[in-house]
Amino acid sequence: MPIVFISPPGFTREQYEESVRRLVPGSDRLASPSEWPVEGLLAHIAGDAPDGFRVVDVWESRDALDRFAEIIVPLLGELGVEGEPEIYEAHTFVSA
Repeated sequence: MPIVFISPPGFTREQYEESVRRLVPGSDRLASPSEWPVEGLLAHIAGDAPDGFRVVDVWESRDALDRFAEIIVPLLGELGVEGEPEIYEAHTFVSA
């Protein structure tokens, strides 16, 4: 069952870009799932929203998201990201 991850409110573009630079040195945008430090990413969307910069990821399973969380949660803590993300099972996932 695919799992949806939505970044916490208040997340900023600066925090996003710095997190990407730490995941993929020399880049401030992720261009391919192969750049992620773990397998299992199905989709990644990032952009400005009315309440801050938002990231929406879809992972192939909770296990895949948990593997990524082991890496990204400490990194986000170092960047001062607060709040809890939304995480839930997708009812439907369709890709082109």
